[in-house]
Amino acid sequence: MDKTIALISLGCAKNLVNSEQMLYLLSEAGYALAPSPDGADAVIINTCGFIDAAKSEAIDTILEMAQLKSEGRLGKIIVTGCLTERYRTAVTEELPEVDAILGVGSFGDIVSAVDAVFAEKPVSLFADNSAPVDEIPRVVSTGPSWAYLRIAEGCDNFCAFCAIPFIRGRYRSRKMENVLEEARDLASHGVKEIIVIAQDITRYGTDIYGKRSLAELCRKIAEIDGVEWIRLHYTYPDQFDDELIDEIASNPKIVKYLDIPIQHINNKILKAMNRHGTGDDIRKLFETLRQRIPDLVLRTSLIAGLPGEGEAEFEELCEFLREAKIERAGVFAFSPEEGTPAAKMEHCSFEEAQRRADLIMDIQARIMDDFAASLVGKTLPVICTDHDEDGQWIGRSCYDSPDIDGLVYFSGKGGEGEIVPVRITAVSDDGNLIGEEE
Repeated sequence: MDKTIALISLGCAKNLVNSEQMLYLLSEAGYALAPSPDGADAVIINTCGFIDAAKSEAIDTILEMAQLKSEGRLGKIIVTGCLTERYRTAVTEELPEVDAILGVGSFGDIVSAVDAVFAEKPVSLFADNSAPVDEIPRVVSTGPSWAYLRIAEGCDNFCAFCAIPFIRGRYRSRKMENVLEEARDLASHGVKEIIVIAQDITRYGTDIYGKRSLAELCRKIAEIDGVEWIRLHYTYPDQFDDELIDEIASNPKIVKYLDIPIQHINNKILKAMNRHGTGDDIRKLFETLRQRIPDLVLRTSLIAGLPGEGEAEFEELCEFLREAKIERAGVFAFSPEEGTPAAKMEHCSFEEAQRRADLIMDIQARIMDDFAASLVGKTLPVICTDHDEDGQWIGRSCYDSPDIDGLVYFSGKGGEGEIVPVRITAVSDDGNLIGEEE
């Protein structure tokens, strides 16, 4: 078989894992993986369809591939993922250049879909998006020495602003033995940092074991030879218990960095958005975590302009951020997603929501700058990911997650994929850290 296939993965880390699984299946089937769509026999676009910006990116990417196809520089176009799951009819009708569409429950059918496309047969595959998670090997595309480990799929939180449960289905944990087998395989291939991901990792095990099992899973991952860092994404504020907090605090392999999306702090808004718990619950949790987990760095996600947010509610959020001093934050303007309860609620204009998001980022920028400055003179473990033309190493500290946080530029012997101690000597103008290996 001499057909070449390129793959473009859009959206989140969970989507990337599905892309890596498709790469494995295609490779095993004898297809050659092309580094670029230009000149390939087919391209697979694994899309995100979560918010307007992601949908626009997906559509723009499809149109770019359609242009290549019209110029005779690309063969077939196959679209998978969240956009097709959510808008299967619209994708077929409005993007006739697309040769095949697959939903989020059909990643495992990619080879048969590609075979059919090359045989000039129509393809539209949409399996149950709440079926058990397929156990499919991957071609790991991240690194060096770090990889995502997906432990569950879907979501049962049903936040009023979010379409994920409708797109990705109900919450399904993977069996622990399967997760651990994958973790051992990653470690055997040189992966030192395992980033545990799911839409909600704190609920791991509740559906199949009848109890929260993340702490137990982390203990067992930490026992695997070769694993040096375990990073946790995304933990939900209402699902923390003493066992998990104690495990994070006492397990030296779990980096003291927690991503806890809170979205807002006002009680009225949290209730309207079907978030579990109150603003005071969040304040108490953050206080508890900081007391019991020394040197903890927190990351969160916030939405400005949610339904019910007036000036008073917005100011409450701003004041909370000034007090809590969350070191890492992603801030988004509210985007009403069709089919969600929040889309039908009264809310401010997008322009006003964006203005508020910008104001929050101003607050957060000062907090993040102060935190970066506090690291000067300290020695941090840093995973080496690359080096520049001058031989300077580039990496991430224990306090930084890939693609969303900052970098560390440092001199020393480094070593691709190695975790080395780096003394921080300065902060660059763009907020990245500068240091020297000890």
